[in-house]
Amino acid sequence: MLKVTYLGHSCFQLDDGNYKLIIDPFITGNPQAPVTAKDIDVNYIVLTHGHGDHLGDAIDIAKRCDATIITTNELANYVASKGAKAHNMYIGGGYNFPFGRIKFTIAHHGSSGPNNEYLGNPAGVVITMGGKKVYHAGDTGIFLDMKLIGEMDKIDIYMAPIGDNFTMGIDDAVKSVEFVNPELSVPMHFNTFPVIPANPEEFKKKVEAIGKKAMVFPFGHTETFD
Repeated sequence: MLKVTYLGHSCFQLDDGNYKLIIDPFITGNPQAPVTAKDIDVNYIVLTHGHGDHLGDAIDIAKRCDATIITTNELANYVASKGAKAHNMYIGGGYNFPFGRIKFTIAHHGSSGPNNEYLGNPAGVVITMGGKKVYHAGDTGIFLDMKLIGEMDKIDIYMAPIGDNFTMGIDDAVKSVEFVNPELSVPMHFNTFPVIPANPEEFKKKVEAIGKKAMVFPFGHTETFD
């Protein structure tokens, strides 16, 4: 069993009943966030890259909750230098944690810190938890190796950015669904800022038109997957 809650932008919380994990916890300053950072209580934090709308409140949450931040090497070193617990990983590498398994994938984007610090490569992540495989693509443009990701790991839930400008737009995201071939696709990274407007219902309609399933999560919505 896995409970998935959408907290706006690219932030999702996963809960298997024993462990809680949050991805890219951009809460403070996020107009979509249905909670405050102080409401978050998790064991693990996964970061796809260092931009402020993904790093977000990760360091403060990690310190308050004694949670471990799991991310790529340079970003892990950065959060550790700020006093957070970190587990260093890198693209292509996987590791078994008490809740399941993490494997980082490529993403075509960038990664820098609040003061333009170099924070390594951006990433996507495949999370095995609660009997499900979740692929969070991070911030990325479309790439053909998404097909390989879907072939190597049968993806149950695919979280795809659709906002355009900085990432895939809707049509590229729909094509990426063809590549990944998941059981369910969920749009993210849209409408947070004026420069990334997108209609998630359009994404859903176009995914369904190619014979695949999509679901638009309202902000704060929790869906349970058995």
